[in-house]
Amino acid sequence: MLNELELTGRASTHVVQHSELGAAVHREALEPYLALKAAAANEGIELQIVSGFRDFAAQARIWNAKYRGERPLYDEAGRVRDHAHLDASQLIAGILCWSALPGASRHHWGTDLDVIDRAAMPENYGYRLLPQEYEPGGVFHRLHVWLDKNIARFGFFRPYAEYQGGVYPEPWHLSHTAISAAALQLLTQDLVTRTLCASDVLGKERVLAQLPEIYRRYVTNIAAPPTGV
Repeated sequence: MLNELELTGRASTHVVQHSELGAAVHREALEPYLALKAAAANEGIELQIVSGFRDFAAQARIWNAKYRGERPLYDEAGRVRDHAHLDASQLIAGILCWSALPGASRHHWGTDLDVIDRAAMPENYGYRLLPQEYEPGGVFHRLHVWLDKNIARFGFFRPYAEYQGGVYPEPWHLSHTAISAAALQLLTQDLVTRTLCASDVLGKERVLAQLPEIYRRYVTNIAAPPTGV
């Protein structure tokens, strides 16, 4: 069970670093992921984590850079949005469609992993983690199909498999089903509020004013794991 600091990315006592992965993951998710990775390798897929555990400070850097317009904001199709023409509420929603609120990111738990197929990338290819890479004709489409068929038997699911009015689809995003479900139950709105109040997250006053809706739409609004998992 994760404590409040671990849930909100302010501690890393629940994760382990593995030399083969180049990322930190929850200690109880490590073996299931290594088994998933081995099964993918048998099919010629080189599963690589490009983002695993991410602490509060790292998530806040992403948020603040997007809030200032230093990093791009994308629409659902992966087109860059015009930061200058967004009001504060639109800006916050635009960030939340792709990037979690610091303190409420599933990556804080070490259960959630963004993955690519390194073997599928052409030389000098720079992945972008956009949906078109996983669609038919995309460089990671074969990975997408394989994950659909196989991740459940290793205890994983995709929380953003389809658009439900909150986070845009993220076919690269895997989550350890059991551990993340327990973490989500413990990550209360009150805990997120207390975490943000003590932070330097930009726009936090407006975020806090909207937090009940943000919590409902972007934190708890996820796809259900496959039946029986």
